[in-house]
This record gives sequence, structure tokens and C-alpha cells, in this order.
Amino acid sequence: MNFARYRHAPGAFAPFSVPLVVNVSRVDLNLFVVLDAIYTEGGITRASERLNLTQPAISHALARLRELVDDPLFVREGHAMVPTPAAHALIGPVRRALKEIEGSLNRLKQFDPATSTRAFRIGMRHIVESATLPALAQRLRAQAPHVQIVSAHHDRDALHGALATGELDAVIDVLLPRVQHVSYQLLAGGRMVVAVRAGHPRVGDTLDLATYLEVEHVMTSSRRSGPGLEDLALQRLGHERRVAVRCQHHWTACQLVASSDLLLTMPERYAGSANAALGNRLLPFPLATPANDLYLYWHANADAEPGNRWLREQIRNCLADHEPAESA
Repeated sequence: MNFARYRHAPGAFAPFSVPLVVNVSRVDLNLFVVLDAIYTEGGITRASERLNLTQPAISHALARLRELVDDPLFVREGHAMVPTPAAHALIGPVRRALKEIEGSLNRLKQFDPATSTRAFRIGMRHIVESATLPALAQRLRAQAPHVQIVSAHHDRDALHGALATGELDAVIDVLLPRVQHVSYQLLAGGRMVVAVRAGHPRVGDTLDLATYLEVEHVMTSSRRSGPGLEDLALQRLGHERRVAVRCQHHWTACQLVASSDLLLTMPERYAGSANAALGNRLLPFPLATPANDLYLYWHANADAEPGNRWLREQIRNCLADHEPAESA
């Protein structure tokens, strides 16, 4: 068939003259690989050799493509398969799409920190962010200068969804209830200390349990009610402290300590940086310290993904390097 005659003959098909609605979820992407091969090689025989498929398989794929777009796509002129205008219109977008898909698949198999421009999203509560993000961001940027680090507040009740959808790549938090398909690992342990203002009339160089129970406290929690780890430790021995103020953020609580006689019990990991500018003193919690461990969470589907593995390794190493020193 003469292509010029086909293109201009009365009644011939006008490519895309009527918009087509195609459900992409029902389209086999291999059909477009075949389209590219026939377009490049100029015939079914050489396309079959290029793709290592039989000629009937190539012909069958071409027939399905023709039905999909309602166009011959290629017409025979002698021994060559000549593209129709519809094939010419398709080949550019098809090649770009195939290249993008191939590139995405290849990126899943490898991760080069030195060249990656990926954005890593890490779920952190405010107190975790203030204590870990400065050192972590410095470490990540040193090895991967083009990556973006995003710290985001996360909903503990929606942990699985945020990790499964890629909204978050990882989460750093305290021990949370076990969630199916979410992997976790202990990052570092921690002790509790008590922040007290300089010159407190009731607290000297040491803090005993009796004084701790007599003085009023400020407590930080994202929950509206309920005990903290220190309260549970006290309750096991039959004690209860007096909480005068309950707030959401440790920085607010530290400011209250600096301007009042309230005591604040908080993780040692965050206490130094949070209280240094305020001049508050830090004293040991007067009981065997309850666990205040940090854990790393990620979706099980990301176990072997190179970029996520690299991120997790950097987080683990960073927190290990910045573990608080043991008190004398």
C-alpha cells in the first residue's frame, strides 16, 4: 500500500480525529516496546530479532496496538514497514515514557549519595527533631550534598499509612505499639534527668525523692491526659508527684522551669541542648531511670531499597555517635 495514497485518500483514517479514551491500567506496556522496535528496525523480522521474540509474537502485539489506537500504525512498502502519522505522533512520547520507566527501575536498584537529588522525609516529634536533626542533617549533607532532608510531624496512629505510601521514608520515635508491615529497630537508650532553675530555694546540688515529691512539676506530653514514664516509675513504688502545669513542648516547659520553682523531668538526650541557653541545672532522676529509648521505623517494603537502607544506616550511626556520656 502506498503510504502517501493512504494518508490522503478520501475516507482514509485521520489519526486522532476523534479523541480516544484509553484506560491505561488495561494497557500492556510491552506493546509500546514492540512499537519502538518496529519503528526503529523498520520491519517485524528485525524487531523480533532485537527483542528476541518470535515474528508471530511481534505481529500479535502489533495487532493489539492497532486495535488500541484504531490505526494501522505501519503500512508495508516493499520490504519496509512505513510508520503512519499516528505512529510518528506516538513514538516520541512512548520513547520518553519507556526511558523514564527504565530509569526509575534502575534507580531502585542503586543509590549514589554523591549524585542523588532525592528528598528524604523523616517523621519526628519536636523534641526528637531538636536533639537529632542538626547532627543528622550535617551528616547526610556531607555524604549526599544534593539531597533534601525534610523533618515532618507524624501521627502515631497513622504510622503504617504514612510509611506505606511514601509520605515518610522513616520515623524516629519512642517505642510504639507494634504495627503490621512496619519494621523497627532500637536506636539508642536513654535516662531521665530533672531540670531545675539556678537558685531554686528547695533544690541544692542533689535531688532526693522526698524533695522531688514535695515540689510541683511541669509535664510535657502530646496527650491531653495520662501519666508519663516517670509517673509510672513512681506509681510502682506507691508514689505520686504533683503536676501543676501540663504542656505540649519541652522548650515551653524549660522556659517555665527557668521562670518558676517547677521541676521538669525529661530525657537526658534532649535536656542539655534544651536548657543550656536558659541556665537550668540538670540533676539525676531520683529513681532507677525508666527507659526512654528511641526507635527507628520504616515500612517492610523498603527493607532492601538502597536509598532507604542508606538513610537508615546514617540515622543509626548518627545517634550512636551522639549518645549522651555516662554520668560520673
